[in-house]
Amino acid sequence: DPAYPGERLTHILTDSTPRLLLADAIGREALGDTGTLSVLDPDASLDASEDNPQTRIEPHHLAYVLFTSGSTGKPKGVMIEHRQMLNFLCSMRDITSMNAADTLLAVTTISFDIAGLELYLPLSAGARIVLASRNDAADPLALQALIDAHAISFMQATPATWRMLLDTQWSGSAKLTALCGGEALSANLAARLNEKVKALWNLYGPTETTVWSSCYRTGRDAHRSSTVSVGRPIANTRLYVLDAHYRLVPPGAVGELYIGGAGVARGYLNRAELTAERFLDDPFIADARIYRTGDLARYRADGNLEFLGRNDHQVKIRG
Repeated sequence: DPAYPGERLTHILTDSTPRLLLADAIGREALGDTGTLSVLDPDASLDASEDNPQTRIEPHHLAYVLFTSGSTGKPKGVMIEHRQMLNFLCSMRDITSMNAADTLLAVTTISFDIAGLELYLPLSAGARIVLASRNDAADPLALQALIDAHAISFMQATPATWRMLLDTQWSGSAKLTALCGGEALSANLAARLNEKVKALWNLYGPTETTVWSSCYRTGRDAHRSSTVSVGRPIANTRLYVLDAHYRLVPPGAVGELYIGGAGVARGYLNRAELTAERFLDDPFIADARIYRTGDLARYRADGNLEFLGRNDHQVKIRG
């Protein structure tokens, strides 16, 4: 994202050592000197074969490396494989029932991992994508106009964006399914939003376990609880609430959340020590791994998970 700070962009390029960079004039200006790195202009006319390239992609091959925000230190490149993204997309397609008749409004920068849902899920379901510009994504009136003009049926955003829409007296959309994640969804916001949309899903998951790991469809009675549950794991995903000795805590007790299953990333790019610290052997399943989230959680009596914040001093601002 060329709007990101130059220091962050430089770190990403230095750490990932790409062989080819796709960048228009604005992107090249934001990056400055790219050294010997080959830069391809997406608007350039290429003299190339139109035949499909002969390539063999295996499930364990990398799909992408996405850098975290750096809120707990330097940005870390998370390595996600094709099989992890495929499990996520198949699960979210089943959960949302997205199909070829749907249209999703994409509002997220491609440097934030939740953009993966906005770009790949509609493609996997045959649905249509409407790409909001950077300015429109930050303008509640422009977003309202896009939702109406394109008969949008799905939109994913952080609580801050949904709150921005509601605070400008948005009348809502009876056909819109709202997906909310990136930071904690308050009960008050959930109750307000539920009155404006067809359905509201609360989503939770770190970059290290492939976008979202759990989801919860909220009801119109969301205001009756002080917090909104993050629900149950998506397909082929395990959520453990453990104590300091890696033992399961009973329902209602607070512990640290660990995530296992098909979404757990390969690890951090060029950070073997940090990978070993955060990606651990699953204490309950042989030859499996879990990711230590650093988040506190507890299971409710109904089997849904409640997110309670961090076990450190990290503070999230606007996601």
